[in-house]
Amino acid sequence: MSRVQRSVAWVAVVVALVLLAGGPRPAPGQSKPAPRKLDLAHIIAPPESGALGFKYLAEEVTRRSNGTLNVVFHGGTLLSKELEIMDAVKSGNIALGAPAGAACTVFPEMCVFLTPYLVRDYNHAYAMFNGEIGKSLDETFQKKYKVKVVFFYDYGFRHFWNNRHPITTPADLKGLKMRVQQGRVFADTVNGLGASAVPMPWGEVVPAAQQGVIDGADLPIYNINALKVYEVSKYVSMTFHNYGPTLLVMNLDVWKSLTPEQQKLFVEVGREAQKKIRELTESVDNLAKAKEILEAKGMKVNAADVASFRRVAEDKIWPGYKQQYGELWDRVVSAK
Repeated sequence: MSRVQRSVAWVAVVVALVLLAGGPRPAPGQSKPAPRKLDLAHIIAPPESGALGFKYLAEEVTRRSNGTLNVVFHGGTLLSKELEIMDAVKSGNIALGAPAGAACTVFPEMCVFLTPYLVRDYNHAYAMFNGEIGKSLDETFQKKYKVKVVFFYDYGFRHFWNNRHPITTPADLKGLKMRVQQGRVFADTVNGLGASAVPMPWGEVVPAAQQGVIDGADLPIYNINALKVYEVSKYVSMTFHNYGPTLLVMNLDVWKSLTPEQQKLFVEVGREAQKKIRELTESVDNLAKAKEILEAKGMKVNAADVASFRRVAEDKIWPGYKQQYGELWDRVVSAK
């Protein structure tokens, strides 16, 4: 055997031994790279429905990433206001966050969906946000706000709660001072349906209700329970007047820095988290379940004449919003 042949044979033996041993080993003192930390901020902790979904996403992405990612959920601990969280995501100071109920304030394109009674039911909403409308919004938000939509979710349909009396028709709202979120569509809804809107951040609502500054407000059934509204209010009326869409977003540069496998993982787990949040919200958004949950805690729950509220909304509130949103309004109405 020639010298060249002996060298080739020796190299082949070395390669075979390395392969049998599972590949080259780290040098002494060399360790596996630490997982990349991604912070996810939300203003509320569990058992709020969004918080439960985000906690699930953080844990599952971390577990399934093969040690490459460590997603840390901060529920009510990192930043205290929705706008602070969204500014931090846009600037890249944190990776992920949600605007919670302030989605319309942060992303004005979301306001159309809050028009009272425009979103017909949950099937209508899910078809839009998991379909072409959701895809179009994601593309817009990437270009305009430099964030990637991980998934859309919702807080369900809002219902009025108050300390004065059951609300069955729009006439029952007359003379009531009702807290609303700080956005024009919320004030237009409450004023248009017959009450007096009082814009106020959530942190001031409970003491305002206790002191009689407001007579009530509106929330989805899940959050009326989770936020213990039954401690400050007597009546809940199932009016279904505003659908509350929102979303979880990631800083776009962070998203682009992920590997294709990591991006796919976020999308897959995001859909799972989305489903969990929707199940939590939708499962209690009916008269029977609301009675079961809230009447045991001292509230009285009544059905409302939804058709009469819808007629008032279509007559007094819809025209201005239809003109404002134009083509998007038509896409919402025609979505199947």
